[in-house]
Amino acid sequence: MPSSPIRKLVPYAEAAKKKGVKVFHLNIGQPDIETPAKALDAVRHFDFKVLEYSHSAGNESYRRKLVSYYQQVGIEVNYNQIIITTGGSEAILFGFMSCLDAGDEVIIPEPFYANYNGFAVAADITVRPVTSYIDQQFALPAASEFEKAINARTRAIVICNPNNPTGYLYSREEMETLKKICLKYDLYLFADEAYREFCYGGNHFSAMNLEGMDQHVVLMDTISKRYSACGGRIGALVTRNQLVLDTAMKFAQARLSPPSFAQILGEAAIDLPADYFDNTKAEYLKRRNILVSRLNAMPGVYCPNPGGAFYAIARLPIDDADKFCQWLLESFQYHNQTVMLAPATGFYGTPGLGKNEVRLAYVLNGEALHTAMDCLSQALLEYPGKTKS
Repeated sequence: MPSSPIRKLVPYAEAAKKKGVKVFHLNIGQPDIETPAKALDAVRHFDFKVLEYSHSAGNESYRRKLVSYYQQVGIEVNYNQIIITTGGSEAILFGFMSCLDAGDEVIIPEPFYANYNGFAVAADITVRPVTSYIDQQFALPAASEFEKAINARTRAIVICNPNNPTGYLYSREEMETLKKICLKYDLYLFADEAYREFCYGGNHFSAMNLEGMDQHVVLMDTISKRYSACGGRIGALVTRNQLVLDTAMKFAQARLSPPSFAQILGEAAIDLPADYFDNTKAEYLKRRNILVSRLNAMPGVYCPNPGGAFYAIARLPIDDADKFCQWLLESFQYHNQTVMLAPATGFYGTPGLGKNEVRLAYVLNGEALHTAMDCLSQALLEYPGKTKS
């Protein structure tokens, strides 16, 4: 199993904290937005005598409630087309293991969510990356680039929309391009839509709404970011392909059932007011603007403006992102503070890419973000491996 590029520097952060240095965590998508009180109260006040297993597909009441949620975002499914999973992570793993055999391949535009690599290793499949570029805002690569990567073992394409780690929001036209490729080569399209609520530069278009793709699309979803409930570990695998559902159910039965308390939380969260996401989205938009403007004001730094999610990738005037991110924690402090970033190398499948890029998660409040950017700006002045911009 590969190490997580997001978490591998944790020991250095812990050591810095023990020395009394305040660390601003921009390395991980852990929002500081409060989990909705109504959802937490549903867990606190739930009346039960025995904490039982749920159905392996998840509580029927929750799955029926999710149908109404998906209707609100323009996706038509029934509750039998939903399997509740232990986080979006398990939905990804179930999708890989249900649709691919050992030795098969999946194509993913890079940079991509690093844990796809881990799930691929667990499923004994191979990730074949197709590169998107920071100078092109990380737009979807051309169809010809995907076709170059397709071979006899290719079974699927994975798309994360809006994207983690780039924040790029794929357009309907780009999704239609993927549809044409999948139909031409009879591929599955795994759609990770964990951040659909957080789109700033356009509207989200779900893979579930691609016409003629009912047997190809497998949606992988989660409440972690939607309701700032990362520790709940509740996600969903959604598809209209009955064979995929039947196969995934075998994996679901093998792990017995998803977490009970978090299903209660997820079900209650669906009843939040229709405008619940307005304030959260506005807050993330404000944070995005702070982060991107501050980064692009630093000499030699370039950061595209993300269209969604709460991540950005920035190119820095440094020799090695892994060394730089470790140096920030081991050897640097500014007013007894420093910043923790994720080296972008871990988000690329092609060796050598991302050496001068980092991913930043704008999950802290505006004041904290400004202070973190002050630290980063000073660090770029002091870093011994600084390169010419």
